[in-house]
Amino acid sequence: MQNFDKDSVKHRGIYLLPNLFTTAGLFSGFYAVIASMNGLYESAAIAVFVAMLFDGLDGRIARMTNTQSQFGAEYDSMADMVSFGVAPALIVYNWGLAELGKLGWLAAFIYCAGAALRLARFNTQVGVADKRYFQGLASPAAAAVIAASIWLGSQNAIDGHNISWLVALITIMLGLLMVSNFRYLSFKDIDWRSRVNFLVILSLVGIFVFVSLEPALILCFIFYLYALSGPVMTIYGIRKLKISPNASIHKEDPTVERTVKTSSRLRMI
Repeated sequence: MQNFDKDSVKHRGIYLLPNLFTTAGLFSGFYAVIASMNGLYESAAIAVFVAMLFDGLDGRIARMTNTQSQFGAEYDSMADMVSFGVAPALIVYNWGLAELGKLGWLAAFIYCAGAALRLARFNTQVGVADKRYFQGLASPAAAAVIAASIWLGSQNAIDGHNISWLVALITIMLGLLMVSNFRYLSFKDIDWRSRVNFLVILSLVGIFVFVSLEPALILCFIFYLYALSGPVMTIYGIRKLKISPNASIHKEDPTVERTVKTSSRLRMI
């Protein structure tokens, strides 16, 4: 039986198209590390966004062409660890954390470990968790926050070592957000195959034009806003759950409040 499984896997092979995009994303992440080692921080940051683009395409192409495989899923996870875990940690360390010594590389390690734990938890929750939300900040989004910050800083001639404490704080917070229980919108419930109005396409063109005006600044604002949306959404949801039962009871039956007050008086007597 084991020989039969090995032979079937051997003859079945590996799907080329989705894994080609995964390899391109892995190459972009590796190039980002090499670029940061040579002091090309802007190129390194852009390479991380290119890796995000390929990471978003490989899974969708696999589903559209019906070429999903266990190998592809594992390969994609390992490529994500390099592109969105190791690469951003090394880039931010070279850009603004090296001056802090042990604290600098520990901050980078916290981010890297957070990305690894985030990916491991995501893999164990596939098919179980609500697809509309992510539990914890997704590693590509966390990498985008670091990449956009470095990109914006490089364009404005900001030396990361001059703001090393702020860079360390942001890096540590991103690592903790990835392993947190905050809920983030996943946007996976959007039907990309559905028909849309012409105005929607026109709006998308306008968004691309708007982002192209100041890509570093706009992407930095968007991903910082997304990183903050998780705690805000979660705290607002908890407060809403605490308030809504009392509010609904009072709206449905106004005599309930009187009953509660009467019972409390009897207990006091």
